[in-house]
Amino acid sequence: MDLNNSFEVAADRATAWRVLNDVERIAPCLPGAQLEEIDGDEYKGNVKVKVGPVTAQYKGQATFVEQNEAEGKVVIKGVGRDSRGAGNANALITATLHEIDANNTRVDVYTDLSITGKAAQFGRGVMAEVSAKLMGKFAENLQELLAEEQAGGNAAQADAEDDAEATEPVAADEGPRKIDMPEAEAVDLLDAAGASVFKRILPIAGVAALLLILRRLFRKG
Repeated sequence: MDLNNSFEVAADRATAWRVLNDVERIAPCLPGAQLEEIDGDEYKGNVKVKVGPVTAQYKGQATFVEQNEAEGKVVIKGVGRDSRGAGNANALITATLHEIDANNTRVDVYTDLSITGKAAQFGRGVMAEVSAKLMGKFAENLQELLAEEQAGGNAAQADAEDDAEATEPVAADEGPRKIDMPEAEAVDLLDAAGASVFKRILPIAGVAALLLILRRLFRKG
């Protein structure tokens, strides 16, 4: 399944590039995502989504396949598995930065997505619209992060951290580094999809809700 999205940020290309390649900083910008651990070049975490009363959590990892600053191109491979074993998700994400002017940058995102399980029932049309909604929210959060960056709110801290890393020796093999990031709230796909696709998702959500109620009744019995 191919998904194409674009968004603009009020930042020069160099600033946008630096922030977009800092996974630890941008992870909180992505709805439903929680970064849990960094192990070398591998970033581990989870993404939570829900449809009505049913919540699914995909645990997985992401790695950079390509980081070409000259071309403004980043390629990330993500692999996730439903924690209940109900499906998998694999994505190859290519983001390309284009300078609009000295203060604005457009980011084009192409995603080659393969998904199995309940989420696959939505089909390409629904997934494309949900993807666009989530990307829009990500862009809003990213814009706030960039605003802080340009205001200098994080510049002094970043410089101090760089200086500390330059003066303190780093162990050859420190192992995975745990990330202290708050647990993310699950993304409600019904809310993200909006009214235009609500009727298409509603039957699936209704069946899921009915099954959930029946399962609870049988457990009580």
